Amino acid sequence: MALRINDTVPDFAADTDKGRIESFHDWIGESWAILFSHPKDFTPVCTTEFSAVAQLADEWAKRNTKVIGISVDGVEDHKKWKGDIESYAGTGAGFPIIADEALAVSKMFDMLPAEAYLPDGRTPADSATVRSVFIIGPDKQLKLSMTYPMTVGRNFAEVLRALDALQTSAGNCVAMPANWTPGQDVIIPTSVSDEAAKEKYGSFTTHFPYLRTTKLPG
Repeated sequence: MALRINDTVPDFAADTDKGRIESFHDWIGESWAILFSHPKDFTPVCTTEFSAVAQLADEWAKRNTKVIGISVDGVEDHKKWKGDIESYAGTGAGFPIIADEALAVSKMFDMLPAEAYLPDGRTPADSATVRSVFIIGPDKQLKLSMTYPMTVGRNFAEVLRALDALQTSAGNCVAMPANWTPGQDVIIPTSVSDEAAKEKYGSFTTHFPYLRTTKLPG
């Protein structure tokens, strides 16, 4: 069954280049988490993506968010690959990378079909669909997912923007318009009456009866 928004994500144990995780849920704790996957170590696009994640370490920390990678190679390969990642990024890469040689986690998160396996002499194409991003809340529920093809590097500025939107929405019971960035107006839910909106937000703009925008208090 596919993993859908608001589903509780699978709990699992796994080895990483930073040691063993006995419970993914316990590892998340009270934080937000981002799980981002790759089809193989020592591949060009993936190296640039892991580097981008490493460069955003301070931003993840500001948002109480743990990041963790996953690739269908082993721990020793992950450790060696980290050297390339840190060299390209110009900074350390302190996040762990899950070793998913048996494809167990990839299948739990519906990134690969149940019958998938890794043949001898495999290439990244054999696990091409292992290229997804999952943003998970402290409640261990899936808040957002996105999947890219092998040839297109992910925009982690957009992942960061989406994380800001999710956290703002969760903390203020509002919705975000297209292209929203922090500091811009938000959307008042249709379930909130005009009177309640005025009391909670002060002034707001009514574009249509179903579309009202306002600045967040404070």
